[in-house]
Amino acid sequence: MTPSNSTILKMRSLFDPYDKTRRMNLRPIDPSRARTRKLATLSRLVRRDDFASEVLAGSSFCDFLDSLPEALGAAQMRELARAIADTARVKRTFLLMSGAHPIKVGLAPIICGMLRDGIISAIATNGAAIIHDFELAYAGRTSEDVGAGLAEGIFGMADETGAFLNRAAKLAASETKGLGEIVGREIIAGKLKFRQQSIFATAYSVGAPATVHVTLGADIIHMHPDADGAAIGTATMADFHRLASVVAELSRGVVVNLGSAVVMPEVFLKALNLARNLGRKVSNFTAADMDFIRQYRPRNNVVERPTENGGRRIILTGHHELMFPLLAAAVREELARKSTKPRRPR
Repeated sequence: MTPSNSTILKMRSLFDPYDKTRRMNLRPIDPSRARTRKLATLSRLVRRDDFASEVLAGSSFCDFLDSLPEALGAAQMRELARAIADTARVKRTFLLMSGAHPIKVGLAPIICGMLRDGIISAIATNGAAIIHDFELAYAGRTSEDVGAGLAEGIFGMADETGAFLNRAAKLAASETKGLGEIVGREIIAGKLKFRQQSIFATAYSVGAPATVHVTLGADIIHMHPDADGAAIGTATMADFHRLASVVAELSRGVVVNLGSAVVMPEVFLKALNLARNLGRKVSNFTAADMDFIRQYRPRNNVVERPTENGGRRIILTGHHELMFPLLAAAVREELARKSTKPRRPR
């Protein structure tokens, strides 16, 4: 049914900005009557005492750390470093959760050092992490050019990678152990050339829990003919239960999610819930997310929801290859200095 001309005119009048009948009757204001107050009586969030100070050539890292402004990310970096150092001093739990990207950008030596020195208590990763960890331990190189191999269907089909890790999954399942533990053990047993910088081998050698949380079909080794979904599932389920045991000890400790946008935040939330469901009162820990962009799941599942009843929340945004070395060095400075040492005067 076609509307009449009168109906169309009425409809237009509803949206006509020049229709005088629809204009607001505004009362004028008089700015000359505005009230002011003395600056000293008003609150201010920024103070000169919190400003950065210059760092001269030849200064120490400690000097650099003390020169940072007491604001935003710099303040949160120091807060997280102090929390991790305090946790290490009293042997509480520091759980580092990670995606594969931190390994690919060269952070394994730093993580291994923190494992050896007892700073990191446990690590938990997605399935891609063991691929890059193995390839670096075996060949000293990793991170394939996906596009170059995808057209021919050869992307991800490295024989040694698939054979080693799928065998590790089968061993883990047959021995009722976790995938991360067996990968670390087999890297050491195989005497891989660069095993000293393998995160999983280091964790195994120092007795730190190392868990792997696999999404079936997401990793290149799942395309290989010897991939056994049942074995992978059994091994990663054992690791989930082990992670829940680690999370159960997290009270007054620290958890950091380093570069995992989906898998580790989801797994962590379920592990935490399982621990609490079984009667463990996990609370008052520091929860931090470190990634180069801010994501929904890390913010909610690692930082906010788990600390609703107490704890500290920290989000540090920036490149892994810059932010994590800074954090690790800051932790070591905190461990080295006396707790009573004041900050350097500005």
